[in-house]
Amino acid sequence: MGTDTVRTDAADDAAGRRREQRGWYFYDWACSVYSTSVLTVFLGPYLTSVAKAAADADGYVHPLGIPVRAGSFFAYSVSLSVILAVLVMPVVGAAADRTGRKKPLLAAAAYTGAVATTGLFFLDGDRYLLGGALLIVANAAQSVAMMLYNSYLPQIAPPEERDAVSSRGWAFGYAAGSVVLIADLVLYLAHDTFGVSETTAVRICLASAGLWWGAFTLVPLRRLRDRRSPSREAALPGLRQLAATVRDMRRHPLTLAFLLAYLVYNDGIQTVISQASVYGSEELGLGQSTLIAAVLLVQVLAVAGALGMGLLARHYGAKRTILGSLVAWTVTLGAGYFLPAGAPAWFFVLAAGIGLVLGGSQALSRSLFSHLVPPGKEAEYFSAYEVSDRGMSWLGPLLFGLTYQLTGSYRDAIISLVIFFVVGFVLLARVPVRRAIGDAGNPVPERI
Repeated sequence: MGTDTVRTDAADDAAGRRREQRGWYFYDWACSVYSTSVLTVFLGPYLTSVAKAAADADGYVHPLGIPVRAGSFFAYSVSLSVILAVLVMPVVGAAADRTGRKKPLLAAAAYTGAVATTGLFFLDGDRYLLGGALLIVANAAQSVAMMLYNSYLPQIAPPEERDAVSSRGWAFGYAAGSVVLIADLVLYLAHDTFGVSETTAVRICLASAGLWWGAFTLVPLRRLRDRRSPSREAALPGLRQLAATVRDMRRHPLTLAFLLAYLVYNDGIQTVISQASVYGSEELGLGQSTLIAAVLLVQVLAVAGALGMGLLARHYGAKRTILGSLVAWTVTLGAGYFLPAGAPAWFFVLAAGIGLVLGGSQALSRSLFSHLVPPGKEAEYFSAYEVSDRGMSWLGPLLFGLTYQLTGSYRDAIISLVIFFVVGFVLLARVPVRRAIGDAGNPVPERI
């Protein structure tokens, strides 16, 4: 009878864990639409056009009296949002760990971002300041929410399940991005058929991403549960909290070593994502419709890539699979260097290569890091991880821009990014992950 009771309890625990995991997947489904439709495809060009409509004769706008080229306003707004996120994330992460109340904080961040994104519907005419303010709020809120979302992973999945769970989460996100982007493209390309102008179609696409984000966030909020923390210490202000987290990480140097490797190769990944369209338009002479179709192809194949690399990790371990993906990134960039101009088919091949390694690289990095986090420090450490993911990805674009400035060739600029994957490979290969997991106080999976 006692054995039956234990088995029943174990089955109930497993069923509860699966329920939480399914709810967790749905936050990626909810928020990834913002990254795809808003940040990657529509908002940059549209906000730039709104800023240009408000510009003076010399092409400048003047937020807070500061002269800014209209064409740079979007980039500066993104940069300000990153600065805001870097200040807020460590405080929220520490508060989440010390109070054990992640879910209310996740709800606050998610709905702040969703409301700000929905508000982009009112971005028209010359309201560039409204657009910039909403972008800063939405982008910072997304970073904070993703940090909290990621910090649930060690709590909802035992070590042997994390690679698969993380990969499914990324796959859900890319699937949602694909579904909504298809709907957006139908509305955008056939806006006359729907009786709306092109700018109204863009505004609907922007606002619908916020509504989608808010609606599907209800699922994880219903299914995830908070764990009480024994610590009740107060969080420190902004950068002081981040510094305190980094100092704590110094007690776990192997965790810090992994984070450094991730910072390097993720900088390369983020730069390829952000600059691939520039390479396609400026160097290869491809049109906007081709570039948007390529983004959609990346989204679709990233679903298969995330799930496929999750399966590879089950057989070969997450570290080896990530190392293999960095080799694939290097080969993909090398092939991109030789792409002929005016040949969309070959650019789609490049996009396919990016899609197949993109989701898996990110998913397995997240799950591997989750093993290196000391128990009770999940949100605090994932705030540093998220800062690495979003706040430190500046060196790649700088190298890309400097290479183009010195050589006048986008081909040289794109191939220069190989250095991030080579250095990242070397740094990650040197991290003894089994010892790092043990040093963090976590059980070491059979295959990692």
